Amino acid sequence: MTTRLQGITWGHTRGLLPMLATAQRFREIHPDVQIEWEVRSLQDFSAASPATLANNYDLMVIDHPSCGEAAEEGILTPLGDWIDADFLADQADNSVGSSWESYRFGSRQWALAIDAATPISGWRPDLLDHLNLSPPTTWDSLLELAKRGLVAVPGVPIDSLMHFYMFCIGLGEIPLAHSKRVVDEEVGVRALETQRQIMLLCDPRCFSMNPIAVWEWMTGEDTVAYCPFAYGYSNYSRAGYAKTVLTTGGLIRLENGIPLRSTLGGAGLAIAAACPHKETAAEYARYVAGQACQTGLYFDSGGQPGHRAAWTDAEVNRRSNGFFSNTLSTMEDAYLRPRFHGYFEFQERASLLVYHYLRGGESARACVSALNQLLPACKRKGPVYCA
Repeated sequence: MTTRLQGITWGHTRGLLPMLATAQRFREIHPDVQIEWEVRSLQDFSAASPATLANNYDLMVIDHPSCGEAAEEGILTPLGDWIDADFLADQADNSVGSSWESYRFGSRQWALAIDAATPISGWRPDLLDHLNLSPPTTWDSLLELAKRGLVAVPGVPIDSLMHFYMFCIGLGEIPLAHSKRVVDEEVGVRALETQRQIMLLCDPRCFSMNPIAVWEWMTGEDTVAYCPFAYGYSNYSRAGYAKTVLTTGGLIRLENGIPLRSTLGGAGLAIAAACPHKETAAEYARYVAGQACQTGLYFDSGGQPGHRAAWTDAEVNRRSNGFFSNTLSTMEDAYLRPRFHGYFEFQERASLLVYHYLRGGESARACVSALNQLLPACKRKGPVYCA
């Protein structure tokens, strides 16, 4: 009798193809198991709660800020109940930055970090070389490059908020670390004004672009040469994937000399609490997250592994133009968002506030005030977990 599992992931080569490939290989090893994967958009992945999916899917590729809600509402299966402690300890030891920790809430593990990402820089060496230019390393040099029309930044609401967090850190305060505010008003104002400065120098189309759209634009046309911060996709650093190959690296330094620190992303593989075949689902999750798969089939099929061994593997880096080694230190330093119950609602509404300001809305001070008032309105039960 065939055991069937239904999964939901997100619709990009990086999100879908490794899940299809691992499901196929898992069935070849276990002929009595069939795993089918469906997709949702990147926007839905970033904004939709697992609660809307848990009754229809056994396996879910999720964003880590959902863990607080999932834990407190009983939406997901605590993996320690089905996966042995030695394997989980090995996953923790081989985490890329805070990826492992990001799926931990209330002393329990709710997903395996199968995918790791954070905003990085990316550029077209051919275009910069043609203009006798180098990738910028400081805020002033970035602005000069942007004034020449050579810079793109993803500016859709969710990315605008993630970049706002990054600027807050660069200007002296970790956002959401205080229980009653997002950020100090003066720090927040300076962060927004700094962020708007670069966005107004970019093509207005950037306000409708997510990271995928920016990387596609840069690799498909010969107009934009540099992106200072967007969630990294190793696919665009692999020969044969897009028209041209990107080179990637870390983040610039602000005027104060402090390097920017981006906001952790990535994806975790979770098991729904309602899944009737948890033992099989857990075995598949172990397979996907294991070192052999992560450095082999998972990467081979377009995935961006969450296992540290893949990030330091010489062959993986050779085949991705050094993407992983070039950006590992940025990953290690990435800021971990909170995971409290209600964060998803806060993130969705806060994204729109920041986006509205960046597009020419009300004052930066009014925006920060609205953000700080929004936080307590969105909190539910349970503490704030952040790093």
